[in-house]
Amino acid sequence: MFFLIRPLIEFCISNLTPEVEKVKEELEKNYPFLDVVEYSCLNNCVLCSAKPYALVEGEIVTGNNGEELLSNILKKIEELDL
Repeated sequence: MFFLIRPLIEFCISNLTPEVEKVKEELEKNYPFLDVVEYSCLNNCVLCSAKPYALVEGEIVTGNNGEELLSNILKKIEELDL
């Protein structure tokens, strides 16, 4: 894959369960073309308390578990037209 702009993946620190932390680490380690950041709050508190999620270029991406979240993040990145 070649991107002109590095896609931004944002995580809420309150949602960084061990499985979501693994997703974040996987993205940082294996996808150097991404900007992966964490914030103290992304203002999605109801969602944050319900399931794993991240923002991909500002759009909410969820999963029922870490593995599904990672898969959905990668799918969303492929859909981007950067």
